[in-house]
Amino acid sequence: MASSSKTIAILPTPNTLEESWNLLREGTDQMMTRPDEGMTYAKYMQLYTIIYDYCTSSKLNSTGPETLQAASSLNRTGANLMGADLYKCLQQYFVEHVKGICQASVELEGEKFLKYYTEQWDRFTTGASFVHRMFTYLNRHWIKREKDEGRKNVHLVYTLALVNWKENFFVDIQKQNKLTLAVLSLIENQRNSEAIDPNLVKRAVDSFVSLGLDESDSNRQNLDVYKESFEGPFLKETERYYRLESESFIAKTSIPEYMQKAEMRLKEEENRVDMYLHLSSRRLLVTTCETVLVKEHAELLQEEFLRLLANQKESDLSRMHGLLGRIPEGLDPLRAQFEQATKASGLAAIESIAGDKPEAVEPKAYVDAILGVYQKYSDLVKKSFRGEAGFNAALDKACREFINQNAITGKSSQKSPELLAKYSDQLLKKTNKVGEETDLNIALVQTMTVFKYIEAKDVFQKFYSKMLAKRLVYFQSASDDAEASMISRLKDQCGFDYTARMQRMFSDMALCKDLNDQFKERMSQTHDASDLSVDFHALALATGSWPLQAPSTGLTIPIELAPTYERFSLYYQNKHSGRKLSWLWQLSRMELKTNYTKTKYTLMVSSYQGAILLQFNVGGDSLSYSEISGGTGLDEATLKPTLALLVKQKVLTQDDDTYDLNLEFKSKKIRVSLNAPIKAEQKAESADVMKTVDEDRRLLIQAVIVRIMKSRKTLKHQALIQESIGQLASRFKPAVVDIKKAIETLIEKEYVQRQEGSRDVFEYLA
Repeated sequence: MASSSKTIAILPTPNTLEESWNLLREGTDQMMTRPDEGMTYAKYMQLYTIIYDYCTSSKLNSTGPETLQAASSLNRTGANLMGADLYKCLQQYFVEHVKGICQASVELEGEKFLKYYTEQWDRFTTGASFVHRMFTYLNRHWIKREKDEGRKNVHLVYTLALVNWKENFFVDIQKQNKLTLAVLSLIENQRNSEAIDPNLVKRAVDSFVSLGLDESDSNRQNLDVYKESFEGPFLKETERYYRLESESFIAKTSIPEYMQKAEMRLKEEENRVDMYLHLSSRRLLVTTCETVLVKEHAELLQEEFLRLLANQKESDLSRMHGLLGRIPEGLDPLRAQFEQATKASGLAAIESIAGDKPEAVEPKAYVDAILGVYQKYSDLVKKSFRGEAGFNAALDKACREFINQNAITGKSSQKSPELLAKYSDQLLKKTNKVGEETDLNIALVQTMTVFKYIEAKDVFQKFYSKMLAKRLVYFQSASDDAEASMISRLKDQCGFDYTARMQRMFSDMALCKDLNDQFKERMSQTHDASDLSVDFHALALATGSWPLQAPSTGLTIPIELAPTYERFSLYYQNKHSGRKLSWLWQLSRMELKTNYTKTKYTLMVSSYQGAILLQFNVGGDSLSYSEISGGTGLDEATLKPTLALLVKQKVLTQDDDTYDLNLEFKSKKIRVSLNAPIKAEQKAESADVMKTVDEDRRLLIQAVIVRIMKSRKTLKHQALIQESIGQLASRFKPAVVDIKKAIETLIEKEYVQRQEGSRDVFEYLA
């Protein structure tokens, strides 16, 4: 409608239905066919008033043409009578108007028809909305009462217009699917990269939706027309189109090129929904495309996976993951292949460093090989597989398998945790080659990455604890903060009990500092300075917290050390009367100054080496093996390799059973370290660790079984085994035979018993 400053002719006051309708028909026709002309507000209100007056007056003469008399079937009295006649007149207008639109479209086809249809639809719905508002009084009163009384053939004016469009135009043209085919043809043109007017499709599709009239509720949208007349044929055509295209394209191009095409097509179809389809079609359309473009070619894509993986084609792998992830179980074969490829890569990397002597592999080389493989495939999971849980699980499983059993470990569960513990030891020592503290933190994070996959975490714990003890005893830690950080990481992953002893070691070291300060102060008070020429430092460590063993040999204290040794022992006994000191000579260190060489060297030696060298202060420059043995009290297993090491380092010379001081000894360094580990000792230490581990495992398995049975009271044999394995998994992977032995032991100890009448069920004995 439009306002105008021109003088507006006043419409005559109608006295009959015929006169009223003639005025209303002209106004309705203007709105429906000539909306561009506009209608003044004054004229609109005059027409509205005619409707109001007619519906509220019972005095109007209803005589008129035959078309009006046809309303007699609806006649009752008063306003109801007038409303029925007026409604019927409007309905008849819509019938005639729509049939005229339909007739004019008979000769039109394809896009020309579609343009005509959408133009007429826009004009019709726009006009109908104006007419609907003009007949507001009829809508609110007569039509409402008729609907409230359950008359289904009476509609609000706008709905009445749509009903007539549907019955007198839409149904007719859809007998040959004229509208549907025109829309589908335009969509196919767009898929073929031809330029189209998407608004044509959208307006036509909107009409399908609008014509879904719910007779029981005019405010509720019914998509039956849309689904039957458009969505169904559209999905079938989509399936046909992409099946032909995909089969042709994949036959003459590579898989990566096909995946690019498929990905592009899927994006196009998703955009198509936003452009002109109803949102309810999104899932059905996407599923149809996924089936034809991906599911039907899934095997070909999956067969290409290993080649792309081997060549590190990250973008292609990402695209494949995105496509196959759209279909049920599409990624399962990829995850399985990824797992096998990761495992094979890990085994190959470790085999390449194992060489002919896998037992001699360097811990750093071993851990670096593992991390290289892990980092490579972990990056792929993040970049190409979007960090998806299934691929992370495949990576974890592959790493767990190749780390715990490979060319270096063989079938032993000991080797990987031992090498990782040694690598950690190298990192945390002062002599490590890691530069900045940030680099050390990164290295520790990487260490924990490997640790996560170690099955025998109890073995790592034993080796790590032993090495930590030596770092602390020998003051070789690179950083207390780094040590604390590593222990904290281990506690986070394995729990408080796993690191409790390690933390107590640090507490002991703090106490030892105070102890030595107090001892030195006491000695300075009770002895002359000339009597305290030996610089002495002792570590008093709690037996239960430190993984240290008593020495395998005796040792006669050199006379130079005897006074200090006796003073400290006495001081400690007086301070802690209930405690007993056990000296661990194999871990003790000395520094000796050479008075027999031109250059005065400081020799850093073990207590055993120091005891041997100090014998030459008493017996001269040459001593026999028996003299050294008698003077030191060392057993043969310790004395011989220790002497051999001193000879090798040219501190002593050997002639049969005679050992001489090398008076010509020279070194580039003033401080000379002679204390190198003896291989036999290292092997023995490793064997001792595993012996301890085996005993600890035996007791832990029993404890876990008792805990489970105490909680469950009764449990079947297989369930008990599975639950035991589950609870022990954080420490090690127990063998079923060991669990069975533990059960038998507990039966003998009367912690559990077999249920009477069933050997397969166990009962807890309180």
